Amino acid sequence: MMPKLNRLIVLFAVLGTAVLTQSCKKNKSSMTGWNYNDSKWGGFFVSTKFKGQETGPNLVLVEGGTFAMGNTEQNVTYDFSNVPRRVTVSSFYMDETEVANVHYREYLDWTSRVFGSDFPEVYRRALPDSLVWRRQMGFNEPMVEYYFRYPAYDYYPVVGVSWIQATEFCKWRTDRVNEMILVREGIMEKNPNQVGADNFNTRSYVLGQYEGAVRKNLKDLHPNGSGERKVKIEDGIFLPEYRLPTEAEWEYAALSLIGNNPYKGEELISDRKIFPWNNSTMRDSRHGNWQGDFLANYKRGNGDMMGIAGGLNDNADITAPIYSYLPNDYGLYNMAGNVSEWVMDVFRSYTPYDEVDFNSFRGNVFLKDSLDEDYARIEKDSLGRIVQVPVTEAENVNRLNYKKSDNINYLDGDSMSLSVYQYSVSSLINDKARVYKGGSYEDYAYFLSPGTRKFLDENQRLSTLGFRCAMVRLGGPSGNKSKAGNYFKGKKTDNQKKYYNRTWKKGN
Repeated sequence: MMPKLNRLIVLFAVLGTAVLTQSCKKNKSSMTGWNYNDSKWGGFFVSTKFKGQETGPNLVLVEGGTFAMGNTEQNVTYDFSNVPRRVTVSSFYMDETEVANVHYREYLDWTSRVFGSDFPEVYRRALPDSLVWRRQMGFNEPMVEYYFRYPAYDYYPVVGVSWIQATEFCKWRTDRVNEMILVREGIMEKNPNQVGADNFNTRSYVLGQYEGAVRKNLKDLHPNGSGERKVKIEDGIFLPEYRLPTEAEWEYAALSLIGNNPYKGEELISDRKIFPWNNSTMRDSRHGNWQGDFLANYKRGNGDMMGIAGGLNDNADITAPIYSYLPNDYGLYNMAGNVSEWVMDVFRSYTPYDEVDFNSFRGNVFLKDSLDEDYARIEKDSLGRIVQVPVTEAENVNRLNYKKSDNINYLDGDSMSLSVYQYSVSSLINDKARVYKGGSYEDYAYFLSPGTRKFLDENQRLSTLGFRCAMVRLGGPSGNKSKAGNYFKGKKTDNQKKYYNRTWKKGN
């Protein structure tokens, strides 16, 4: 009879072999049978630790869906620029608040530290315009002097920022967040002494044009590799780019119709909203000591910016802190009032949304990495970024989905006239006119409806206009705890079982 100890050793050996065999099965290709992550089989890498897209700082998941985009009230301006139509928006992430003064000063501090000595113009171009507070018949000089830098306004929305400046902030934020992730994961060391082009840029890093202060690279399984490698997109460590939301995304997030579905899991919306909250008035109807409080920071009427002393209606004369007022059903603050917000779209009064009813957006200019005559990427630019150029028509002769890089004027109905329009001379609309949404502390209630829209040249700035960032959602639409697609009970193939057990039972 086998001794007890020997029986245990054999048992553990058998269990170990079973676990190893199961592990190998999970890392085999269902197409070829070759092992993944095995240098003896070529070292093809497939992430086994990926748990879903990380939610970046300050972001909230906005589950996508279909909705009626456009005016929710009478078109009192008679411009017919946002005619209701049915569109679908993919799930995405959006900042729960507007970008605040303290956040933008953090950006300026980094810009001054990295580019201040060699490229001071980069810092100067990033500065918000404090003079937007001036009025010819108003005393607003204190705001000119103090609003952006005085600590009482740290968490008030930044204003005086152009569309171009807001877009540059999004690029900077992408790189700082991804750099933080590499430091957190022990891959890179903190390096506050980056100067000039030698600064962390996500795309430059991925394409091998930035090294940085390496702490410990990842293991390279390629049989002819060096034994270590940098992080790749396939690792799922990096976050996608922060950016401005599209107009469709912004409007969808502001309406937050998810709160109007009375039955979970049913395709039903009980009511259409006029504002981001669930009633057509501007006051909170819930019972409690907050009942009757204003739900947004806006202008009630001529000369009434905040009500009377002892009973201030919205309790703010100009802007209010970014966490003020009741958030909507996605948890987003100030999607109506406080400040209006830039979105990505180029403005046109009419867009044929029956042409594109999924993730609709006007403003595409398709780019590619700049290559030399040997098809190698040229060196990054003086700011540390990969150089990109528009695709050419010759490169797209055989394409079915597009023919040229600049599609801003695609089916806009007046592309011929735009060639002779001059902004503010014969027209206020050209290819630099950008949409902004949401209404501000200076707007009447009508402009707080998500369907309303205004436009401004991308280089202009206002004291009533700020922004927040967005990010694409990669993977399933409902988050990391749920599956994409419908799964039914019954017999599953072996590969279906492997996929389900490997991915979803681990909480992805």
